[in-house]
Amino acid sequence: MTDAIQFSTVALKEWIEKETSTTLDPVQARAKKFRDETSQAIVTLNEVCKFLLENSAKEIEKRNTSIFNRARALNKLAGIFMERLTKLPSPEQVTYDTLSKYNSEAQKTLIVTEVDIKNWFPKISPFFIMDRRKFLTVYEKTKQTFVTLNEFVTKEYVKIKTLQETMQMISDLQILENKMSSLQAENEGIKNERLDVEQKIAEVEQKTDQLRKAGPIDQLNLVICDIEVLSNDLKNILRHMQKPFIKMQALATSGGGGGITPDELRMINLYIDNSFEALVIEESGYPVLIQVIVKLQVMLKDDKLKLKPDKARKAEQSSIEILSQRLLNSFQEKSKVLSIQKSQLLDSAHMTEIKQNISTFEDQASQFKARKASIEAHETVKNREYQNFQSDAITRKRAIERNVLASLTKNVHIL
Repeated sequence: MTDAIQFSTVALKEWIEKETSTTLDPVQARAKKFRDETSQAIVTLNEVCKFLLENSAKEIEKRNTSIFNRARALNKLAGIFMERLTKLPSPEQVTYDTLSKYNSEAQKTLIVTEVDIKNWFPKISPFFIMDRRKFLTVYEKTKQTFVTLNEFVTKEYVKIKTLQETMQMISDLQILENKMSSLQAENEGIKNERLDVEQKIAEVEQKTDQLRKAGPIDQLNLVICDIEVLSNDLKNILRHMQKPFIKMQALATSGGGGGITPDELRMINLYIDNSFEALVIEESGYPVLIQVIVKLQVMLKDDKLKLKPDKARKAEQSSIEILSQRLLNSFQEKSKVLSIQKSQLLDSAHMTEIKQNISTFEDQASQFKARKASIEAHETVKNREYQNFQSDAITRKRAIERNVLASLTKNVHIL
């Protein structure tokens, strides 16, 4: 739309008012004049109806049988006329739509009133002849006033309908743009609030990370890492003992013999689950494990465990190596040292303080994250609302541009 005249909403309204002032203003002035004339005609007609109402009421009070029923009919008719007229207020703001609606309602009122006059005035005759003539004179003038209004609305005023609608659309667009500006400012405030909370989350997480890397925590992580390495090595060395131990466990639990004591069974369970802890608990030289392995050798020889030959052979070989070469001596020493280091680190006052601080920071981070989630949900709603406003504004702008082109044959583009 390179050949279009660029306008803001405010500038476009001023431009249209300037472009149409020579044609629109006179027509608008006439519209207001017709509004005022018809309004005054309604007031005058209402006054003459009140006159009929009062005169007929006086005759009713006289109780004259020759005129009583006709007086009641005229009184009722005048009341109906006045009720209709009160339902026909003139528009305060004069536009094609308001004046057209006013004209349409007036035409309906005049039509039904015309029917009532034709039906009832002959029945009231020959009484109230002067009152009826006075009413009919005012009524005809009122009717003629609305005939003139009808011609103006349907033949002349209708031509500026599109322009008036366009001006109203521009006013509505300005209201919408003001709402968008307010909403944009609100969204900016919500965004800043979210960024502030995100900054606080980053700060708290940084403090937590620094504490996790602090001396005791870092040392503890190194010890735990060494324990994991050592545990994997132990698991590898005892891999051929795993199945036999499980078989011994089942045999002892079911009462199948084998001479396994409760203490030995407890240690078998521990060696199956966590060989590192088992070596830590054992006395130096792991005497319980040795007792268990000796009994295992007997069971393997007697085939009480019902192992497959290959598994039995590997278990026998592994048991010999453990007993003869004392393969686990160095592992037990390392396990006990690492266990003591771990306990000392965990039980230190400094570690307790660090853990408390980490817990505090984690709680703060959780609260900030919950707050952030709430802000983001609110931000999403407001952004969607702004997008809807924006889409509505674009639709309104294109409609206004089409109307201006149709009414003034000018190509405009609203920024």
